[in-house]
Amino acid sequence: MVAPKDLPLQELYAPGHRLCAGCGPSISVRMALKAARGPTVVVNSTGCVEVSTTIFPYTAWRIPWVHALFENTPAVASGLEYAYEALEKRGARKGKVDIIALGGDGGTFDIGIQALSGMLERGHDIVYICYDNEAYMNTGIQRSGATPRGAATTTSPAGKVIPGKRGGKKDLAAICAGHGIKYTATASIGFFTDYIDKVRKAIEVDGPAVVHVLAPCPLGWRSSPADTIKLAKMAVQTGIFPIYEVVDGKYRMSLKPGKLLPVEEYFKLQGRFSHLLRPEFKEELEEINREIEGNYRRILGLAGEQVA
Repeated sequence: MVAPKDLPLQELYAPGHRLCAGCGPSISVRMALKAARGPTVVVNSTGCVEVSTTIFPYTAWRIPWVHALFENTPAVASGLEYAYEALEKRGARKGKVDIIALGGDGGTFDIGIQALSGMLERGHDIVYICYDNEAYMNTGIQRSGATPRGAATTTSPAGKVIPGKRGGKKDLAAICAGHGIKYTATASIGFFTDYIDKVRKAIEVDGPAVVHVLAPCPLGWRSSPADTIKLAKMAVQTGIFPIYEVVDGKYRMSLKPGKLLPVEEYFKLQGRFSHLLRPEFKEELEEINREIEGNYRRILGLAGEQVA
């Protein structure tokens, strides 16, 4: 695993952008680019990161960067791969260019999943990074396929009858690994050396690779900007967001918290879950706890770990 002292001092993602204080996605981008090994180009879908880092005439990107739509970022990245290959065949350039496709959970789990599936199925040598803040934050905090059960959003509001979003979070890692790709991983910005190490592994894979990173949003989560990293850690420590790798179809846990933290401690720091702590939603909270534990045990089992 990469040591903090070995991280490059060079910043490929510059300060001075317009993203919020404590923005998890912004942190995730800066960390990911610490793993860059050579010439790198980023294809970035519409979303918070895109609109807030490229306000004309300014840019936070110190590498080539392309804006794509919600639905076609992996397709644009695939076209770039072919373009670089064609230029090399003509003798117009020489050497490997690492292509990173970057999208939020809305542009990955939902709107862009068809293009992502196509990219994986065709076998393009591209790293896809999903920064997951668990809702469509850029367009009004609407629920996405990544929004966890019980979270209150503008399209899944918590009321007296319905306690936030119904249904659970889509298993993106399993969907991607199911395409037979060599490398899929989940990560959290709360454990940054693990995350950077996974991005580097993904870059070094010959073929498509996917890294799904949890990146809290203080605005949408209604949390303190000072708690972004704390929440990113607690999501792993409570078992809500297990971090692991799937290498050639084999699961491997990256961190086993042991005894999981109570989910209530995680929920207390976020306004989007505050309703679940009221007495009338006690049964809903108990059901969420059972689902979290069941999914965590499932991942442990896939990784061949002993399930208590």
